[in-house]
Amino acid sequence: MKKSPIGAAGRRGRSVRRTLVSAAVLAGALATTVPAAAAARPYDDRSLLRRDAAALTALGVTGVQARLVTADGRTVTATGGVADVTTGQPVSPDGHFRIASVTKAFVATVVLQLVGEHRLSLDDPVERWLPGVVSGNGNDGGAITVRHLLQHTSGLHDDYPDYSSADDFRRHRYDGSTPEQSVDRALRHPPDFRPGADLRYSNTGYVLLGMIIERVGGQAWYQEVRDRIVRPLGLTHTFRPGTSPTLPRPHARTYQSFRPGEPPVDVTEQVGLGINGEAGLVSTTADLDRFLRALLGGRLLPPAQLARMLQTVPVGEEFQALMPGARDGLGLFSRPLTCGGVSWGHEGGDAGWITATGVTADGRRSVTLSLSGVRADTPDDVRRIEQAESRLVDDALCGAPDTDHRRR
Repeated sequence: MKKSPIGAAGRRGRSVRRTLVSAAVLAGALATTVPAAAAARPYDDRSLLRRDAAALTALGVTGVQARLVTADGRTVTATGGVADVTTGQPVSPDGHFRIASVTKAFVATVVLQLVGEHRLSLDDPVERWLPGVVSGNGNDGGAITVRHLLQHTSGLHDDYPDYSSADDFRRHRYDGSTPEQSVDRALRHPPDFRPGADLRYSNTGYVLLGMIIERVGGQAWYQEVRDRIVRPLGLTHTFRPGTSPTLPRPHARTYQSFRPGEPPVDVTEQVGLGINGEAGLVSTTADLDRFLRALLGGRLLPPAQLARMLQTVPVGEEFQALMPGARDGLGLFSRPLTCGGVSWGHEGGDAGWITATGVTADGRRSVTLSLSGVRADTPDDVRRIEQAESRLVDDALCGAPDTDHRRR
């Protein structure tokens, strides 16, 4: 798996930055928040989104597409840069992209639906559903629960393969992997900590969740996602390409430098190594916005299961460095908004791609951002890209103060 430029905080594509209860808590989480007073910004929603997208291309991101859906149902889009550095083709606001770890939010939703149907419990040990799979080197599937996997508190080591160079990418871009191969690689290492004692991002946990979904539901995780989420919501551009290395049109091409100072390589065509529940879906900004609004709006999970998804624990220092104030739930992360309240979402980073999502706690306002051709050679590059990306999400969800569409 190729790390994204934000990978210092745990793997954020197939990770969050390659690296969120009781009925009262749920009521508070879903309540409409009152924005704190903020300095006036002389922009409407469209101008804000365009300005923030331009800030990302100014940092060297090849292509940017962002989509905001407002509380009254308006759609606002902004694009920047180019979709192809050779042709100069503009970025489409409807482009397909690999969503990487945003896939985890879909997988977590299916798991919690199964919990709501009493076919699975968050307290079930992994050993119950996958006997003998998690063992060796101190790893114990009897001590790790479904909740641990969802919340990255299992202690399972996250040792994902990575492309080490442009030549390595060219040799292995079509390889793919099986769930068993992914889990076996992680289990060659002892656990990082005792289950429940800490939080560390683990793609391996979501590979295991994909295997558990198949054992409980009788079909592959992506088929359950298709039947339970994609088809009911009409997400016509969301699917698992499997071992196909291509994307449907329209799509931007994406690029990556494997070492600082090296010229970028076109990495658009690849199978990728994370296709087993920790990542693997392709989507669009429109589909992801629809999914997030449905999820936080209570259309995909019963109240009790949504409350569990939104019950958070603090994240570790590796996340806080790039995501100040973030907390981890079950397949979603929360982050504070400058206007008050929090946003909910997940992020993903694949070779050359970064995806960021956010939705307000009431499910009424959402934003999805896709970056292609992301280069970050130094820690300062990482910090600047992260700050610009976070500002776009925050501005989009808080809204422009001088319009009637700012959340109340």
